[in-house]
Amino acid sequence: MQSELISPLAYIHPSAQLGEGVKVHPFAYIDKDVRIGAGTVVMAHSSILEGAQIGEGNYIYQGAVIGATPQSFRYQTGHRTNVVIGNGNRIRENVVIAGGLNDDSATVIGNDCFLMDGVHICHDVHVHDACVLGIGAQVAGDCRVNFHSILSSGVIVQHKARIGRYSLVQSGVCVQKDVPPYLIIGGHPAGYHGVNAQILQKAGMDERMLRHVTNAYRMLYSGGDDLSDVILKIKEQIPQSPEIEVITNFLSQSTRGIVRREA
Repeated sequence: MQSELISPLAYIHPSAQLGEGVKVHPFAYIDKDVRIGAGTVVMAHSSILEGAQIGEGNYIYQGAVIGATPQSFRYQTGHRTNVVIGNGNRIRENVVIAGGLNDDSATVIGNDCFLMDGVHICHDVHVHDACVLGIGAQVAGDCRVNFHSILSSGVIVQHKARIGRYSLVQSGVCVQKDVPPYLIIGGHPAGYHGVNAQILQKAGMDERMLRHVTNAYRMLYSGGDDLSDVILKIKEQIPQSPEIEVITNFLSQSTRGIVRREA
């Protein structure tokens, strides 16, 4: 039965490991030292390169390249690159996911993500679960895209920037600094456009907690205080909860600074 799911026109290296029910379309390329979990579909003209580990139930569309050699001057030719992809992802046409720079590092995609046409993810990026990356979004090396974030079409995220959970970056924005959790970011230059209330409510956040989050960001964006002073005020004046701790922890860990201009 497995042979009926794999086209004879596909290339699969003898050392590649394919789980039960993996379907491979004509002209797909699966390199050595690749593992693909059960039920994943690899469509025509896609390339799964050495060092890729892919979970179950993924759909990899035409022209996608997973495990591409990093486009970085720091990459030493011949070093192994690694990509780790979870379960239930949709990786659409012409997506490129580069591997990690070093043998002991990896580019990581979580579970249930949707990477739309032409997305480019550079080396050592970590995209957490349930993220959406719109058409042509580009994420530079060493970035972090946290849970349930949305990068709209044409977004560019620059090196080492972090995108906080449940945030929305609007189309065409260039992100140069960290985007705090739960926010909408838009404009040129990138600026604060409010709390991502609609998505948070759909995710189950109640009105009381939404007010606390809104008040915390009012402290950040309404005054001219230093970031450390804002963090202290939030801890002192906003009722503490796991959601507020996500905000203060993110702010305190920022090394690049945060998007602070109010558009």
